[in-house]
Order: sequence, then C-alpha cells, then structure tokens
Amino acid sequence: MTEKIYLINPYLRQVDARIVEKKYMNNRYYIKTNKTIFYPNLAGGQPGDKGTINGVEVLDTYEDNGDIVHVTKDNIHSDKVQLSIDWDNRFDYMQQHSGQHLLSAVFYKLYNGETIGFYIGKEYVYIDINIPNISDDEIEKIEEFANKIIFSNFSIKSYIIEKGDINRLPVRKEPIVNSNIRIVEIDGIDFSPCCGTHLRNTGEIGIVKIRKVEKYKGNIRVEFVCGNRALKDYTWKNRYIRRISDLLSSKDKDVYDRVQKLYIQKEELEKENRDLRKELYQYRSQKLLKESKSIKGKNCICKKFKDADFKVLNNIVAHLNSLDNNIIIFGIDGTENSQFIASRSPNININMKNIFKEISQEIDIQGGGSPQTVQGGCTKDELDLILKGFYERIINSL
Repeated sequence: MTEKIYLINPYLRQVDARIVEKKYMNNRYYIKTNKTIFYPNLAGGQPGDKGTINGVEVLDTYEDNGDIVHVTKDNIHSDKVQLSIDWDNRFDYMQQHSGQHLLSAVFYKLYNGETIGFYIGKEYVYIDINIPNISDDEIEKIEEFANKIIFSNFSIKSYIIEKGDINRLPVRKEPIVNSNIRIVEIDGIDFSPCCGTHLRNTGEIGIVKIRKVEKYKGNIRVEFVCGNRALKDYTWKNRYIRRISDLLSSKDKDVYDRVQKLYIQKEELEKENRDLRKELYQYRSQKLLKESKSIKGKNCICKKFKDADFKVLNNIVAHLNSLDNNIIIFGIDGTENSQFIASRSPNININMKNIFKEISQEIDIQGGGSPQTVQGGCTKDELDLILKGFYERIINSL
C-alpha cells in the first residue's frame, strides 16, 4: 500500500521514492511508488495534484485498492525517483477545501443548513445547501462570521478515529467508511470526516467571498472563492468598476445608480425606436402597395432591392401579411450572393412551399419555409430567374 505523505504533511513539495510497479497500457505508463505526495484526482471531491516524477509530467492520479497510481505519457527509466508537485496548485486547493469546510460549518451553525453537494473547479467552488432560500442580509452575516473565524487564525488539524468513537464528536456529517475515519477539525468549531489536504490554520484561507447564490433543485447553490482566488476575483472586478466609473464620470460607489439610469433610458429609446420602425414599415408597405399590380383582385408586389436589410424586408412582409389580398415577392441583390422572400396574405390559398420545391428542381437554391412564406439564398445570376419563377407560378395559381 502506498504511503500517503500528503495526509501527514500536505506542505511537502518534493520527496524521494521508489517505483514498486509499472505497467504500460493505452500509450500511457501507470506507476505505483512506495510513497507519494500526489493527491489522487477527485478523491473526496478534491482535484488531484499537478507535478512531475523525475521531470516527467504526471497526467493523472487515482487510488487503486489503497495504492496511488501515477499516469505519465513518457517512461521513467530509474526505480529511484523524485516526486515534485506544483505547490501553487496544491496550496490553492487547500485554501478552497479548508474554506469550504469553514463555510459549510457556518451555514450549519447559523441556519441549520447542511451541505449536500460540493465541487472545486478551476475558477470557483460551490456548495449545495439544503435550505430553500436565503436573503442577501443572511449571506452577508454568513460571510462576516466565516471571515472572523479566518482572522482569528484557529488551528486546523486532522486525526484518525474508529467507528465506535464517532458519537463522541459533533461531526457535521456521517462518514462513508467504517474504520480509520479521518476527521478534519477546525479547533472545536467544526468536525468533518474528510480525506483531503487542508491548511494548518484558518488564517491561511485568507478570505472567503461568496460570489453568487441561486436556487438549485429546491435548495440553494452557493458559489464562492477563497484566498488567492478571492484576490484575483476582486482585482478584475475592481478594474472593471474603475473603468466603468471613468466612462460614466462617476464615483465607483455611484456606478450602479448611473448604469440603472442609463438602462432605463435605453429601454425608453428602444421602445421609441420600435414605434418609429413600425411607422416606417407601415409607410413603406403603403408605398409598395401603391406600386403593386392588381391581378384578379390581388395586390402583387414583385420588387428587387439593392443590398437591402433582410430583417427589414421580413418586417415589411409581416406587415403586408397582416392585410388581405397581398402577394409579395422580394429579391435582394447582394454584393456577392442574393436572397429572396416569397409570401402571401393568409386569405390567399396558394402553397408557397410547393412552388419553392418546383423551382428548386430547376435551379439550385437553398432555403425553405411554410405554405405561406418561403425564403432562401441564391447566386446573383439566378435571382432574376427565381423571382420570375415565383411570379409566373403564383399568377397561374390565382
């Protein structure tokens, strides 16, 4: 069985060891050593360590019947090896994991909220708490309490107990093993079964900052960062707030009010713009109707535009379709490719989709639609033929 030094001294960054087993499978080497400082990936929910063995990158680590397996792409030719871990990565995970224990303990103490889910990602950490909702004031209270414990620099220790001794400790959750139960204790504040790597004291957590709280499957999901991650989170947010305040010529504390005011103004302008566009579509529709041909009591509008806005034409078509007895055939002669729209009012019994299929058998066009409206794209040379094809078939269908 591999001696797991990371449980005894998680601060050890390098150690000499001996390879006791090595297998080559699927273009990878699977290496067991007599001892290791590498934490196995996702054991207890904590990501594994990064690092090297004799300078060879370790791609993955996992536990196999008490042994730790190190996965490498390249071979290691010596039985005597030196294991080195990425300390910044290890310390980051210790900050997040110890911070998670602390935050979970505070939720439990203040609001009887139990942690039922836990995840450490590359950018953030979250816990799922079995309470249906929580207020902003309560979140601030949790943050304040957790950070007071951090600033008080309580010790964090771990030790092994047996199942029979579990009732002597106020553990926050039941262990998943029946023997050699490892307890991580925050100096009388929290007792939790855990196999992860942790800091020596709460002061090293630095700070806990809750980034977001949202409802999740009847519970709440709390996203947070600790230590260096919290510093980085503050750094980019402070930079953005400063830039926004410069843009708005406002103090940073006034930015929200200024942005809210601008947002309200934007909504009012967009509404005004929508109303003006609606009037414009009505005006252009009436102008097109005056230019239309009356065929068997139907207004036939067949027109080609030069580099027109396809969305604008679609809106004009929609307005014309709100009126009876209109047939619309629009083409857009683009710089490189062209587009077309063929549509009719709901009271006209012509299947535009069938006409589109007929034309597509003669000319290679892309697109589709419904029995009322079809649209698509074509080459510049084919546009006139397509418009003519729609016009002739629609007239013959009346």
